[in-house]
Amino acid sequence: MNAILNVQGMSCGHCVQHVETALKKVAGVSSVSVDLAKGKASVAYDPVKTNPQALKTAVDAAGYPATIAN
Repeated sequence: MNAILNVQGMSCGHCVQHVETALKKVAGVSSVSVDLAKGKASVAYDPVKTNPQALKTAVDAAGYPATIAN
């Protein structure tokens, strides 16, 4: 499955790395792509192990408010 998150507060490459790291720590995540210019994170995940709400929670906990786009 894939999820798209709208991520607020990213302003640099370090922010992107911080969001990517937070998402990659979620069990079941297989790949992450964060687009700084668009403020979006695309995440491929195993729906048996996680869900979009858990992904949002991980990004929120990293300090970047997120919403689920799809």
